[in-house]
Amino acid sequence: MPRKRSPSSSASGRRAITLRLTLSDRVEFGPGKADLLEAIRDTGSIAAAGRRMGMSYQRAHDLVSALNADFQAPLVEAAAGGTRGGGARLSALGEEVLAAYRAVERDAAAAVAERLAWLRGRLRGG
Repeated sequence: MPRKRSPSSSASGRRAITLRLTLSDRVEFGPGKADLLEAIRDTGSIAAAGRRMGMSYQRAHDLVSALNADFQAPLVEAAAGGTRGGGARLSALGEEVLAAYRAVERDAAAAVAERLAWLRGRLRGG
């Protein structure tokens, strides 16, 4: 049975709408940061999360450092490496920020679903 497409995704599975929230003059939070937080939660590692997303460890680490500096408390808690390696996990605030962003995505998708379907119905060959 074919998988039912979410109103917020396209036939290819890509996000049909992409939200980048401007939280302040200097802080934006969008799908890339949310995906990174999810990957850290799933893998328990900043390095593994970066690899999963096709980014270098340095880029992933820099994003985590920025996220931790931008919010009132760190979103990611990291343990230093050693003979057994380090690790990372989302803090309680990190889980809450991620959940809030995903809720905003769902709300936005629901709000535009009817017009999005209308637009898709007007495509050539669509």
